Amino acid sequence: MAGAQSRRFDRAGRDVERRQPDDLGQDTAAHLRRVGARLLHRLSQRAAEVSGGVLGLGRLGLRRRRPGRLTGAGKGPAPLVGALGGSVNGSSGQSAKARVTALFERLAPGYDHEVLRLFPFSADRMVARVPIAHGDKVLDVATGTGVAALTAAQLVGSGGRVMGIDLSDAMLARAQEKARALGLSNIDLHCMDAESLEFRRDYFDVILCGFGLFLVPDMAHAVREWCRVVRPGGWVIFSAFAPGSFEPLAGMLFHALEDAGLIAEGTRRPPAWQRLADAQACRALLAGAGLEDVRIEEEVLGYHLVDAAGWWDVVWNSGLRVFVESIEAPQLDRLRAEHLAEVARIATADGIRLEVNVRFAWGRKPPAKGA
Repeated sequence: MAGAQSRRFDRAGRDVERRQPDDLGQDTAAHLRRVGARLLHRLSQRAAEVSGGVLGLGRLGLRRRRPGRLTGAGKGPAPLVGALGGSVNGSSGQSAKARVTALFERLAPGYDHEVLRLFPFSADRMVARVPIAHGDKVLDVATGTGVAALTAAQLVGSGGRVMGIDLSDAMLARAQEKARALGLSNIDLHCMDAESLEFRRDYFDVILCGFGLFLVPDMAHAVREWCRVVRPGGWVIFSAFAPGSFEPLAGMLFHALEDAGLIAEGTRRPPAWQRLADAQACRALLAGAGLEDVRIEEEVLGYHLVDAAGWWDVVWNSGLRVFVESIEAPQLDRLRAEHLAEVARIATADGIRLEVNVRFAWGRKPPAKGA
């Protein structure tokens, strides 16, 4: 009991005892300036257009990285059936996280591409499903470029606070740029592991996670950890892709890869997003973590792309890139041309239909007894 009483928390509610040793005792502003400078150096090498003063940093749920921890993780493409090819549920959670981190570092420059408007669309629909009020504290897990966090920040107002955690520095840099452009000062961005949160128990009013849970090696543990830091009576919600998303286009792409001998027929592992394709699996994750009033809803958020080239923009700027980016240029050019010619044949007067079926799953932490 004495040990519990002696724990210390910072102003953001983060458990000081659980933070990385190199963060302890440092001035927050100085620390953020140091990390921001490191990020800007990395992004300038990648020709990213990033302005100064980046706050926070990280992607998809890894802890704040120590120097050299992921050495080489961002060098070169992931394996063809890599970070999003089902391997996140393998035996090495840290190596899977490193691959996912590296992938999203590469995706960051194009992740807000117009063809990927499914992400802001679904973020708005997710936020609308839970009660977020002025003055609330909201945690956005796997915040990416901040589409859900930005919406939540406008709802909580100056009296509230939104924390966005992720593990891609480049993704969070873009989130910070967008927050700055909107004049939002109530958002903090941090590199933090979705499975080991650095916040005290019962701290947040609402926890959001858009299309990130299926990339976490131990999904059940992650949801339990989210439930630990949400207050009694607070809500936890996540979104995932429901069956039929990206079809028939994704299926056509995988068949093209098989026909080209780039994936042996019958050996391709399902994409990681299919880990949450079953609605009952989503319900079980929330109920198993102790949440009540669990609800599952699906919504069709698809739209039309102008032409077949728009589909390749989707592939190259989303997690689908992992299936094609390691192919040598001449072969990739040939594959792309043949695949897009096939895609063009299913175009209608409206363009190419991109099916996006989104499942939202949420539940409430039981109120404190006597409340």
